[in-house]
Amino acid sequence: MKVKKDIRFRVYVAFTCICLLGVAVLIKAAHIQAVEGPRLKKMSQEMHTRTTNLPAERGNIYTEDGQLLCSTIPQFDVRIDFSVIDKDTFNAKVDSLALCLSQLFRDGSPEAYKQQLTLAHNQKKRYFLLKKNLPYYQYQTVRSFPIFNKGKRRGGFIEEPKSKRINPYGMLAYRTIGLWRANSQAIGMEATYDSVLNGEDGTRIEQKMTGNVWVPVEGAEVEPQDGKDLVTTLDIGIQDVAEHAMMSVLQQYECLYGTCIVMEVETGKIKALVNLGRQRNGSYWEDFNYAMIPTEPGSTFKLMTLISLLNDGYVNVENKVDCQGGQMRFGNRTMRDSHLGLGSLTIRDAFAHSSNVAMAKLAYQYYYKNPQHYVDNLKKLHLHERTGIDIAGERRPLVKSPASKSWSATTLPWMAHGYEVLISPLHTCMIYNAVANNGRLMRPYLISAVREYGKNVKTFRPQVIEDAIADSSSIRQLQACMREVAISGTAKHIQGPFYNIAGKTGTAQVADKGIKYSDRVYQGSFVGYFPAEKPKYTVAVVVRTKPHSGAYYGGTIAAPVFRMVADKIFASSNGAWGGPLDSLAGISKNKMLAQQATARAYYTLLGSLGQKVEIEPGNQIAQLVSDTVKKQMQLQPGSVVKGLVPDVSGLGLKDAVYLLEKEGLNVHIKGRGRVTMQSIAPGSPAAKGQTIVLQLS
Repeated sequence: MKVKKDIRFRVYVAFTCICLLGVAVLIKAAHIQAVEGPRLKKMSQEMHTRTTNLPAERGNIYTEDGQLLCSTIPQFDVRIDFSVIDKDTFNAKVDSLALCLSQLFRDGSPEAYKQQLTLAHNQKKRYFLLKKNLPYYQYQTVRSFPIFNKGKRRGGFIEEPKSKRINPYGMLAYRTIGLWRANSQAIGMEATYDSVLNGEDGTRIEQKMTGNVWVPVEGAEVEPQDGKDLVTTLDIGIQDVAEHAMMSVLQQYECLYGTCIVMEVETGKIKALVNLGRQRNGSYWEDFNYAMIPTEPGSTFKLMTLISLLNDGYVNVENKVDCQGGQMRFGNRTMRDSHLGLGSLTIRDAFAHSSNVAMAKLAYQYYYKNPQHYVDNLKKLHLHERTGIDIAGERRPLVKSPASKSWSATTLPWMAHGYEVLISPLHTCMIYNAVANNGRLMRPYLISAVREYGKNVKTFRPQVIEDAIADSSSIRQLQACMREVAISGTAKHIQGPFYNIAGKTGTAQVADKGIKYSDRVYQGSFVGYFPAEKPKYTVAVVVRTKPHSGAYYGGTIAAPVFRMVADKIFASSNGAWGGPLDSLAGISKNKMLAQQATARAYYTLLGSLGQKVEIEPGNQIAQLVSDTVKKQMQLQPGSVVKGLVPDVSGLGLKDAVYLLEKEGLNVHIKGRGRVTMQSIAPGSPAAKGQTIVLQLS
């Protein structure tokens, strides 16, 4: 009986324990299901599924005529997992692999590659770096090599794709186009239009399968939306010409920096924007957007003062002004002209000879009682605000007013000729462009359109800021003054025979960014337009000299850049001037000048027409001059100076190559047809072995 009770008790205890255990299991299951379930489910999914980012392709940047300025190319870092490579396979193929790598990269012998690979294999390295930043074609080649062609699981081949932003033209417009790098600050157009160019990344869910292979889950993919393309107003030919012209002057005088802006008169389109700064090693690079940095402009600001005087009806450019020998005292300061000895001149001539005294005297005479009125006139030209150009980085200008703490008794006369006021070269270019455009003030802009899949989705039109900065009579007087600068004034040395120019030189001694006036650093500038009778382009050139430079006048260091740019644009017909259809251009009322060719070509042409030819039919450059009165044609030899780069514009490829190689230059060719542009400016010293690029069309 006692035994039965003991057995029964044990059964009850066991049954109770089992029941309690069951209840505990149910409670734990419920807890897991209700409380820990979501977390555990997420962990399970993370172990067996993953979300992969699908990067969008960044948009390209083009010129208006379709030339590529900036694009994205794929690059690959290649690594090797030697732990998965079979020993017998490695030993059998390592010699072939080492030979292939040596022949492809040419940076080591097959023996060196074999030693490197064998050591890594013996150490069973799982993430061995073979090469970084391989272009796509090399990546494809490497993955086909012995061992690697077996893939990731057997050949250990691991690729890490990434993107690189490239500029096919190198430094050309580099600062304007800008720079984009992942996880770094962008600049230029790349920064301003980052949201347009960047697009939107996509996602893809992948599931882990047997063998540690990740397979996309069907229907769980969001495609990336590639970035849109930008179409700029830049002209790569004009940009190239402007850069080489600026570079030649900067190198000659060892200047600190220079900027050149080429603006289309009618629209305000920026066709070229050069910003070259001197580096520590003496070279020059597009390192900063100097065109949008306000500085004291110097004598180019005299145009703004003259606009104010004409608009208020105080003067006419034929009125006389006494320059007082080139010096005059205002308050406790004496103002001097760079050209002493100037007496009584018309305002037009005083402007042409850049008399500081004349312009300061006029401004002081008419505005000293109410200087705020003069400042208000400057504000009507929008000089106190940013230009609004469609690129980031423009700084705010500074136009003082009588309420400013720094305003003094001498501020007005010094402002009148370009001191104690800060405006950017872009501001100056914009005002001069308005004079060329018969008074219409255009907003400068760089982006012509946003394009998607080859179709424009947004187009940017020219914007008029002011319909007229002055009345028609005042504009004609301003144009006459600027024309006189190139006829008899400070820029008469850059006037050419084939077209007329108008503009203004400027020179300012500067003190900023750690530079003191005692350092004698100057800013030379020239701003003008051409052809003067029917302007097509406005060009602003600003050059900052090195300390104590012997050459600093705007007419010396800036005006020649303008002339080189204008000559090249005019000669290559980029201005689309409407000349006669027979390719002859007028150089006077009675004479016509054909484009240059070789004497041999003209000898053949004139001989077939029964014309007498007086020069030998060689490969030298020649030009055909036709006298329309005497009805005669004459062949004149062109100027080719030994040791200097000849001008081969308009020549056929054969003749151009002959002349250039004769000077020891290596010729690279782009395009087909006749030469429209050359990368080294004519007249530059020809260094043997130097490379020159010819653009044909």
